[in-house]
Amino acid sequence: MSEYNPVDDYCSERKRKIRKAVRKVVTRPAMNALLGTTVWGEHNVEGLTGAYIVVGNHSSHLDAPMVFSLLPDHMTDNLATGAAADYFYRKKGIAKLTSVFFNTYPIERKGKTTTPNTSRATGMTSKLLRAGIPILIFPEGTRSRDGKMGVFKPGAAAIAKKIGVPIVPLAMSGGHEAMPVGRVLPTLNHPEVNLFIGEPMFGKLEETPEEFIARVRHQIEMMLDQKTANPDPTLD
Repeated sequence: MSEYNPVDDYCSERKRKIRKAVRKVVTRPAMNALLGTTVWGEHNVEGLTGAYIVVGNHSSHLDAPMVFSLLPDHMTDNLATGAAADYFYRKKGIAKLTSVFFNTYPIERKGKTTTPNTSRATGMTSKLLRAGIPILIFPEGTRSRDGKMGVFKPGAAAIAKKIGVPIVPLAMSGGHEAMPVGRVLPTLNHPEVNLFIGEPMFGKLEETPEEFIARVRHQIEMMLDQKTANPDPTLD
């Protein structure tokens, strides 16, 4: 019997079909019922396959559900993301639901007690990318408390450069207003939210990860300011 490989779950056709059914029947209708949603820039990722890192700004608990529910199917079919092991993996039932809805793998946060049975997830971001699985990362590390974009940590850029995969910048607006910190449900006025999918970006040979992630952050900032997936840099 071959040794279990934790990456296998993320390459499973059966689990991919389950996630797609959940997205079609549950999460996408729910997002569209609660929010006025518009996705821009799908042309920027036409034909994009294999591994890449979706990097987005993070201002609401709605962000991950919006990404996994509203992005094009060819992006969300395999998309995976890390989830705090000390929070989402403490109980088996919550871990299972999180895995089904968001295709998650556990991430150990600094200063938090290691959660049982998650040690095999060490280095999963790199393992999944090398297996051709795209990853969602919010490089601010936590939600913005005031809706303003914070500092982007360079980890996503470092991994992208090391493995040689692109970063897809994703600018999300309206999430903070729809569900600010402290609310457990979105506001009831069918708030407008927009997702702008930018063109894939590769790290330059001479760039440090800090410089690369700063360039990605600036692209997201321009998309938000200009309200377009293809901002004009001359208007910056």
